[in-house]
Amino acid sequence: MSKPDIQECVECVAPADAFALIGNETRLSILEALWRADEEPVRFSTLNDAVGMRDSAQFNYHLGKLTDQYVRKTDEGYELRNAGAKVVRAVLAGSFNEHPRLEPFAIDDGCTRCGEPLVASYTDEMLALDCPECGRAHGEYSFPPGGLHDRTNPEVLDAFDQRVRHLHCLAKDGVCPECSGRMRTEISKEGECCLGVGLRADHVCEQCDHSLCSAIGLSLLDRSPVVAFYRDHGIDLGATPYWRLDWCVSDDHTTVRSTDPWKLEIDVALGDERLRATLDEDLALVDTRRTDA
Repeated sequence: MSKPDIQECVECVAPADAFALIGNETRLSILEALWRADEEPVRFSTLNDAVGMRDSAQFNYHLGKLTDQYVRKTDEGYELRNAGAKVVRAVLAGSFNEHPRLEPFAIDDGCTRCGEPLVASYTDEMLALDCPECGRAHGEYSFPPGGLHDRTNPEVLDAFDQRVRHLHCLAKDGVCPECSGRMRTEISKEGECCLGVGLRADHVCEQCDHSLCSAIGLSLLDRSPVVAFYRDHGIDLGATPYWRLDWCVSDDHTTVRSTDPWKLEIDVALGDERLRATLDEDLALVDTRRTDA
């Protein structure tokens, strides 16, 4: 398959210069005003009023600095470019300017190993679920500060569950959730992992070096045979938090059939039936088979 013909960028701005352009309160206010506008493009006078700057010449200077890189000028006015929208989203997410603390709290779900209540904790934009009783980890993944706003603890957990699912869905499909670069998946039994498992999947971006790790079973959450298996037993897998599923947070149900190449089997039991899923080294689902438990 031929690679796309990517044209060389002749008007690109160096990263340091691009960040310098938005290192000003007025310019951030302009981007936010465009973000919050009911309709785009926004006329100069309307945008100036929204920002609240009396000196129109000074306002025009700052707007001009943003134009082309973060803002697009049209005959009808001004509108956000994708880069400008990303800046506003990052600010709203709180990643640049917020460092909130969240007191650890117990949740209703029990540990998949010992059944004791799990505890959620939040540090440095990472939300972790752990069992204080036996020490089993149930995942530690990124969760921007904005996700804590206007949410109760149960709502934070619901949002966290959905975020983890989507992050790992992209990663196992080869797309970096941070930069959309190529994500490489490797099966590993070495080193440390947030889950403390001996066998895991490491996802690493070849472009920005962003990384994620997980138990092998987490890759099955959106696979239709697994979803159907749970549905046939009256359970909505999409509405079941991943940390309730032992095969998503441990390697207890994973069997290594070969390592060169990797061939893995995961057993999922419900009632009197068992689903055996076979995966290859890329976490592609090779086969599923239902048997009596």
